[in-house]
Amino acid sequence: MGRLVPAVTRALDILELFLEGDGTLSAPEVTRRLQLPRTTVHELLTTLAARSYLVQIPDQTGRYRLGVRAYQLGSRYAEQLDLAAEGQQVAREVAETCDETVHVAVLEDTDVIYIAKVDSTHAVRMVSAAGRKLPAHCTSVGKMLLASLPPAELETRLAGRDLVAMTQNSITEPDALLAALAEVRERGVAAEHRESNPDVSCVAAPVRDSAGHVVAALSISVPMIRWSEQREDELAELAAKGAGDLSERLGHRGGR
Repeated sequence: MGRLVPAVTRALDILELFLEGDGTLSAPEVTRRLQLPRTTVHELLTTLAARSYLVQIPDQTGRYRLGVRAYQLGSRYAEQLDLAAEGQQVAREVAETCDETVHVAVLEDTDVIYIAKVDSTHAVRMVSAAGRKLPAHCTSVGKMLLASLPPAELETRLAGRDLVAMTQNSITEPDALLAALAEVRERGVAAEHRESNPDVSCVAAPVRDSAGHVVAALSISVPMIRWSEQREDELAELAAKGAGDLSERLGHRGGR
């Protein structure tokens, strides 16, 4: 690994400060927060502004905000993002932590499509595949994605639909589904207990893009022989962390 260049490191430290708070800073604030000499901060701010990474705010003398060049770099990064590839990487990291099967899925009408999957190493594990489509209301990822829709859109998607049963535990009544989705919104994570597979339970958390929209969900699936209420709580926390990590990769900055 090559040597880090101090001046570049300090310039990047300054830029990253603008990711916090209201996105504006003055030279004294930068000096105080980074514990750098005033002259150094002034020179770095002047250089970043000259290259359009920062811009002085017209009505607030001495205060800066991010400039157009930072936006251009962020936009180029977003263009190169691949949800499936990023999801596969995060799913692998989550699976390494819990050694259970991890999926990332997206919503298509009233179904979910799995776009990434990493298997557990246990002999007894969930059998599935990336590309598989399932009724959303029978899965934890599907409940998470349905619960994230605006009420009018959710009503339109569900109108006239039969809620098919995949197991005897599947939700088949619209009112019961709406109640379950309300619980998902309140809790912030979704769960399904043997609703798509009689031998498996799952938990899922939302994945958000740079605009804060829910674009996918990440789930952890566990055979009932390894399932318990305590395990559900542990995996719900891990799913939320994994979904938060994937959200950050997609540019989301709103926290988990």
